[in-house]
Amino acid sequence: MKDRSGLFSQIAYGLAAVLVFVLLCGFFVQSREEETALTQYPVVILGDSLMGQCRDETSVAELLEERLGRPVFNGAFGGTCMALQEQELEANYTMELLNMVNLSKALSADDFGAQQTVRSRREITDYFGDTVDELAVIDYQKVEILILAFGINDYHAGIALNNERNPLDESTYGGALRSVLTTLQKCYPDMRIVLVTPTYAWYRSKKMTCEEYKTGDAYLEEYVEEMRSVAEEFGIETIDLYHDLYSHQEWQDWKLYTEDGLHPNEDGRKLIADRLAAYLQE
Repeated sequence: MKDRSGLFSQIAYGLAAVLVFVLLCGFFVQSREEETALTQYPVVILGDSLMGQCRDETSVAELLEERLGRPVFNGAFGGTCMALQEQELEANYTMELLNMVNLSKALSADDFGAQQTVRSRREITDYFGDTVDELAVIDYQKVEILILAFGINDYHAGIALNNERNPLDESTYGGALRSVLTTLQKCYPDMRIVLVTPTYAWYRSKKMTCEEYKTGDAYLEEYVEEMRSVAEEFGIETIDLYHDLYSHQEWQDWKLYTEDGLHPNEDGRKLIADRLAAYLQE
């Protein structure tokens, strides 16, 4: 009886251990599912520092959310372009993964694994990691409005506007935009895509405005016009922030709505959010 009793005890302990293991597995699986549950945002912004540099309650995304009464996700990354840049083994080459061409590929594949390898060491872009992680768990089938606001860094980098022999050349601004729109319209045919142009800009160190400062072969306004042209080609909406948002009659007008001649200050962000909200609510 003693041996049989010991055997029963061992069996009972074994069953208890199995039960505990099963319960723990169930708990961890449930926790993992909760962690990876898709987040729903009806409005998502992808862009550069004009949208992404400020990320507090006075940011364009937060103000737009307040005006629309709907959640808005700020997925903009400072320093990024629409187009691919030809960089070979430069220290910041991984930033290419956050340009819109590569973001559109991540969106189409619903896989941001490559982007999640990007970690910036600069304090001004320390939000990159968390932002990519959040982008990775958004349910893009539920995104109603996708705002794309790129162009200022393409202009700064002197990216060519077009390649006449290849209209889908992703190393050009127009080609990259065509490639991105082709990808997104195919994968998300019901998503409302809205392009937003860069704002007017002043370059204080050069004592020149964007109308005088030419990078590569084009002025900023030419990038704006290329965006508008491609948007019309694809039947996409455009919100023009370049031509009549900021007053620029006098040089000192840069102080009205920008911090440094380029990035919007709090009044500038309010102005941009008001313009976007007014257009989206029409």
